[in-house]
Amino acid sequence: MFPPEFSGFGRVLVLMGIILVVVGLVLMGKIPFLGRLPGDIRIQRDGFVFYFPLTSMLIVSALLSLILTLLRR
Repeated sequence: MFPPEFSGFGRVLVLMGIILVVVGLVLMGKIPFLGRLPGDIRIQRDGFVFYFPLTSMLIVSALLSLILTLLRR
């Protein structure tokens, strides 16, 4: 499944990425406020939509950092 140049750590990172994508797809739409916060950038024009969830990703990053910090202790 993986090329031979992947080390054990590389495989773990790839698998964690795949798991995060699957979890994101499953939870998409189940957390209603995420992605619609003030500071999330959405530009909509004819035939074009640009969406950058800046505030939502800052909150997710802060929560993940807090959880990982607590787990390390």
